[in-house]
Amino acid sequence: MSKPIKLSYPDNFLNQFICGNTIDVMKQIPDGAVDLVVTSPPYNLKNSTGNGMKNGRGGKWANAALINGYSHYDDNMPHEKYVEWQRECLGEMVRLIPDDGAIFYNHKWRVQAGLLQDRYDIISGFPVRQIIIWKRKGGINFNSGYFLPTYEVIYLITKPKFKLAKKANAYGDVWEFGQESKNKHPAPFPEELIERIISSTDANIILDPFMGSGTTAVAAKKLGRKFIGIDISPEYCQMAKDRLSNIL
Repeated sequence: MSKPIKLSYPDNFLNQFICGNTIDVMKQIPDGAVDLVVTSPPYNLKNSTGNGMKNGRGGKWANAALINGYSHYDDNMPHEKYVEWQRECLGEMVRLIPDDGAIFYNHKWRVQAGLLQDRYDIISGFPVRQIIIWKRKGGINFNSGYFLPTYEVIYLITKPKFKLAKKANAYGDVWEFGQESKNKHPAPFPEELIERIISSTDANIILDPFMGSGTTAVAAKKLGRKFIGIDISPEYCQMAKDRLSNIL
């Protein structure tokens, strides 16, 4: 097992992409040092009782990147281990935000063995203030037992003094944004979605512990905020750096 990389806050963190194990890296950030966390972890899709991700039938998924998992992560952990991992990640995220900080934690409900898996086992006990529905456009459904899933869930996890930016409370709790189609990452955030989240807060330092292709960093830079990006994949870290370098 490789040793965690040693970093010094803030010099090695602010406006940087850090390639490493997200828990190891977050443990090196001081308590309350991050104003806002915006992230979407791998969904553990290959550990599924459904057929959509496993056999590639229907043509659409045969060439999809997620059929093989992410770079440096196969997205196929035993469910109990996955839940334990995500709860440890959330515990670190909560530690890193101050009393007026927040976490926007995007995940996806799914049906497992014919029953709804609503991720309550992950977020139970954390201070969830609100659920935001991200309604996606389009999609495909290989299972005749339930309707086409068209949304993902963003859990707004907050400390007690968190408040939205002026006028942001006028937004409803159902947001419709299309998925990114011109991104090499297998599961990218829509940039407009992240801009909505960040601009709805007064946060200065934004952390994404599962940075992927760098959408959170791009949105933060456009909005004049600082970012910290963490990802275990050297490929995605380089992808994010290249992408950010094209932003004026």
